[in-house]
Amino acid sequence: MKTVLLTMLILPMLQACATSGPKPFVYGDFKAVKVLPYDSPTQVIYRIDDHRFITLERYRDCNHGDTYFNDTKTSVRTYLGRGGIENFRGKLIIADSTERNVVIPSSAPPQLDRGDRGCSVSLIYSTDGGRTFYGNRFMRSFEPYRDTEHYTLLVTKDAYFVEDRFNENFPSADRFPLIPGFRYGHDILPDADKVQYNTKMPSGLRSPSGQERFACDASIRPTNPDAPLK
Repeated sequence: MKTVLLTMLILPMLQACATSGPKPFVYGDFKAVKVLPYDSPTQVIYRIDDHRFITLERYRDCNHGDTYFNDTKTSVRTYLGRGGIENFRGKLIIADSTERNVVIPSSAPPQLDRGDRGCSVSLIYSTDGGRTFYGNRFMRSFEPYRDTEHYTLLVTKDAYFVEDRFNENFPSADRFPLIPGFRYGHDILPDADKVQYNTKMPSGLRSPSGQERFACDASIRPTNPDAPLK
């Protein structure tokens, strides 16, 4: 009888200990919260040149944060999204000398369940120097975090190219015109400038900085990774 009573007394204590720790991280809560609570320092994860760059801010880790496009010359600072852009693992080359066209691909965090149908993976593009961005799909995948590694995006003064190298012997590239004010999925391209499929990527082009992939220092973490998302 004493053993039963002791067990009855200890069990609530153990349950209290089990539920008093930090709440498990939930991706849906992370996406829905208005302001991320993490105190991590800002990282530049992609640099176009000396005044244009993408930052990762208020991040829990390199796969979960807020991203911004910054242009210190024009004082442009545009919010890009959360938990997406920082997960792109392919190559990005922004080689538009006019500085009007900016294209930024996204992905999904690793181990995020995409169900039986997979998901569409989008990029965002701007024709006004990063002030305004619109979206367009560039791939469909069951494992976007892994699969984006096979993609290269190249931006020129009049178009962006999407190349996939799932088959290294037969890379495939598509060319999408960039026209000021034009929105894919909303407007109709002029007859003289259509999307070109199965074309070739221009060669020899580089971003002014020379950077081709997003880079995040995973050793830099917030002091409060388990801060409540509310």
